[in-house]
Amino acid sequence: MLQTPRATRGMVVAPHHLAAQAGLRVLQDGGNAIEAMVAAASTIAVVYPHMNALGGDNFWLIDAGDGAPIGIDACGAAAAKAEPALYRDRGFAKIPSRGPLAANTVAGAVSGWDAALEVSARWGGRLPLSRLLEDAGVYAREGVPVTRSQHANTAAKRAELEDVPGFAETFLEDSAGLEDGAAPAVGALFKQPALAATLERLGAAGLDDFYRGEVARALAAELERAGSPVALADLEGHEARAAAPLQVALRAGTVYNLPPPTQGLASLILLGVFERLGCREAEGFDYVHGLVEASKCAFRVRDAHITDPAYMEREPRDFLTEDALDEMAAAIDPRRAAPGAAEAKPGDTVWLGAIDGAGRAVGFIQSLYWEFGSGLVLRDTGVLWQNRGTSFSLDAGAVNPLVPGRKPFHTIQPALARLSDGRRMVFGTMGGEGQPQTQAMIYTRHVVYGQDLQEAVTAPRWLLGRTWGAATTNLRIENRFPAEVIAALIEAGHDVEVV
Repeated sequence: MLQTPRATRGMVVAPHHLAAQAGLRVLQDGGNAIEAMVAAASTIAVVYPHMNALGGDNFWLIDAGDGAPIGIDACGAAAAKAEPALYRDRGFAKIPSRGPLAANTVAGAVSGWDAALEVSARWGGRLPLSRLLEDAGVYAREGVPVTRSQHANTAAKRAELEDVPGFAETFLEDSAGLEDGAAPAVGALFKQPALAATLERLGAAGLDDFYRGEVARALAAELERAGSPVALADLEGHEARAAAPLQVALRAGTVYNLPPPTQGLASLILLGVFERLGCREAEGFDYVHGLVEASKCAFRVRDAHITDPAYMEREPRDFLTEDALDEMAAAIDPRRAAPGAAEAKPGDTVWLGAIDGAGRAVGFIQSLYWEFGSGLVLRDTGVLWQNRGTSFSLDAGAVNPLVPGRKPFHTIQPALARLSDGRRMVFGTMGGEGQPQTQAMIYTRHVVYGQDLQEAVTAPRWLLGRTWGAATTNLRIENRFPAEVIAALIEAGHDVEVV
């Protein structure tokens, strides 16, 4: 039987072992959970570059154990020049997903690191920034073996990205004098010398240099040359902001998540509605059906309301009251699937977690939106820029219309649970549409139904939504579920695809 790893002096988890090791080394050097996370976050941006980068956004959920948890929104807004007319005048009916015009929002990730380190300083954190960025700089300068994930994504997306400025020179092998334009092989040494120099500069000058210093000026100059609407004034006007977490009270404790523009509200609605359905055990029809139908409730709210909070007409907390959750749960038929499914929300990302020896916990998520984001690599700095702003609509009447200074909708959101028995749990996952659903599976299996944590992670999953390249939105469920459960879901009217 698989056993959950245990640690008594701290732990760091990440999608790439080198990022987890970078964070662990900081803990071993006496750093706290935030310092460990900055080390892991900067490293994951180097060693897992198709899923996140310095040119992306991030969000933090921090729990020091006393007082309310702390949220950080490091999401960049649309550039001042990012007007709908910019796209319509060039013949676009919607914002392109790749290239310089897709790079239309400020990259907030580095500001998130900076804001978190301000919290760390209040805890007494003292490790120098150059130390926290050390592993990232080494891997950028000396190289890191290409993962299967990077190779597969580079090969799959090569045709749509190879002509975007800077992409081929950075991510295809011809820049290293190897095969002509092929995706680098698994295990090949991948170097990013310009990014290494940027990390060294930030370590010496401070993270604010990314927005108001030498690095900012270099970024802005190359963004302009490439044809992106993001300008120096947009960088200079950006700051990460504090974001009071949303919360929902459940029988086992309180779960927290970030407010809009993330879909954290959807994750909390899902858990609140499911608890009211009275499911007695995991893995059977009632469990899967209940979570899927609760997901539909959550996504209906998400798709109708979640946007930049400055533009929301409803207060997010209104959807988390007992009356609101009771009403949504009462509308669920325990034997029949509700018609339709939510609009699919794409997104690739990385989630990382850290807890230090003092019990301080950090949940962290960092993203480019799609794999490789806009594909635009600023060669002078080595920074790959996100395409988060492609989620905006050119329709002024849409839920998320393009407006200069407006924040884009984010699928990414870290979760935190303070359990009534004294435990604290940070948890999260990759996958835009799947994040609330997988979070709910992990939480309910482990916390509500008592599965060992590793068992809960390993158990089979499903996805209500649409995966990359799929033409339809349906319920994809792993074939590891018992045949009778799958048959019952089909009988209940779910549009099931066994995978």
